[in-house]
Amino acid sequence: MERLNFLAVDIGNSWYKALTSDEGYTYEYQVPNAISLFDEEFYERPYDDEDIEFEENLIVEVKSHAIIDKREIYYIGKSAAKQRDVSLTGFNNQKVDEDRTYILLFGLAGFHAIRLNPEETEIHYHIDQLAVSLPTTQYKEKKEKFKDRLIGTHTIIFHKVPGLSEPKELTVKLHVEDVIIGAEGACAYLGLTRDQETLGVKDEVLVKDSQKGIIIGDLGGDSVDFVGIKYNKPVASVEGETFGINQFLDNIIQKVSKNELYKFDSRAELEEKLSAGQSEWYVEPFAGVRRDISKYIIPQLKSMAIKYLEYFDRVRSSSNEIKGATRYIAVGGAAKLAQKQIQEAAMRWAERGRPIQLTFPEDMEKLNVLGLMVLAKMKQVKIEQEKEADLYTVSN
Repeated sequence: MERLNFLAVDIGNSWYKALTSDEGYTYEYQVPNAISLFDEEFYERPYDDEDIEFEENLIVEVKSHAIIDKREIYYIGKSAAKQRDVSLTGFNNQKVDEDRTYILLFGLAGFHAIRLNPEETEIHYHIDQLAVSLPTTQYKEKKEKFKDRLIGTHTIIFHKVPGLSEPKELTVKLHVEDVIIGAEGACAYLGLTRDQETLGVKDEVLVKDSQKGIIIGDLGGDSVDFVGIKYNKPVASVEGETFGINQFLDNIIQKVSKNELYKFDSRAELEEKLSAGQSEWYVEPFAGVRRDISKYIIPQLKSMAIKYLEYFDRVRSSSNEIKGATRYIAVGGAAKLAQKQIQEAAMRWAERGRPIQLTFPEDMEKLNVLGLMVLAKMKQVKIEQEKEADLYTVSN
C-alpha cells in the first residue's frame, strides 16, 4: 500500500477537511465551503505574481460527468470567500445533487496534485481510494449515486495561476479508481479507535465502553448528527436537525457589522478568529481603532451550547438501541470552538439532576477525516487480500 494514493475528505457545510497519503507521505488541507462565479471583466490583476498565495486564490473550471454546468469558472475556498457574490451553504443542502460539492472536491484534489508536481503544467493524478463523508440520512439514500459520480476521470483547469506565462492555465486530470462513502459520526468513531498506520485498535478502553453504549454528537455548520455505538459498531443514527454553528456565526457577523461597522469577509474568517482564542476576539473597523467583540460572541456560543445539550438529552432518551449508554463524546470543529460554554452548560444540567458527562477528545475537529482515511486503507487491504486469495485458488 506504500505506493498507492489515498484521499479522504470530510465534506462539511463550513469546511472541506482533507487528508492525503501519497506513497506514504501525508498532507492536510482545510478549505472553506465557498464558491463564487468568476468574471474576467471584474478580475483585479495583481501588481506582482509574487504577492499571490496560490492556495488563497484558486480559480477553477471543472469538466466532469458529475456536474451539470461544465462551462462556468469559479473561485473556490478562500478566494471565493473574498467575493461579494460568494455562495455559502444553506440549510438541508443535498451534497450529492449539488455541483458545488464536485467543484470544491475536485478543485481541492487538483490543487494537491499540483503541490506534488510543481514543475508540470499538465498533470495526471491517480487516486486509488477516495473516501468521502455524508450525513447519515443522505448516506443511506444516496451513497451509491455519489460513488458513481465520483469514480472516473475529471478534468480541472486552474486559471490565473501565479508564476505561469499567459494564458496562466494549468490542467489536472484526476483519475479516481475507487470510492468509499462514510457516514459522519461513525467515521469519527473509527478515527478515535483505529491507528492510522496499522489500522489496529488503539483505544481498547473506548471499545470496551462500547459494549454498554456510546453516543457521538457531531456538531457541524448546519446540522448536528448523533451516532450510537454498541459492541464496536454503529447501531443508531439521528441526523439532520437543522442546527449548527453557522446560524450563530451569522448572528455575530450581523451584530458586529451593525454596531462596530466591521464586515467579515466570510464565516471562515470569523471561525479562524474564534479558533485563535479570546485574546483575538476584536476587530479594527478603522486604522488604529480596536473594538472588543467578545460581547457578541460569548452569548451566541452559550446559546449554541445549551441547544446542543438539549439535542443530546433528547437522543439518549428516545433511542431504545442506545439506552444506558455510558459515554457521550463531542465531535466537530463547532463543538471545539464552544467547548468551554458546553462544559459550563453541562454543569448546570448536572445541578438539575440530568448529568451529561461529555468527553472532548483530542483532534475532535478532525476525527471524521481521520476515520475516512482508515476506511480507505481498510478497503484497499480487503481488495489486496481478495486478490491474494484468488491467486492462491488459481495456483492450487
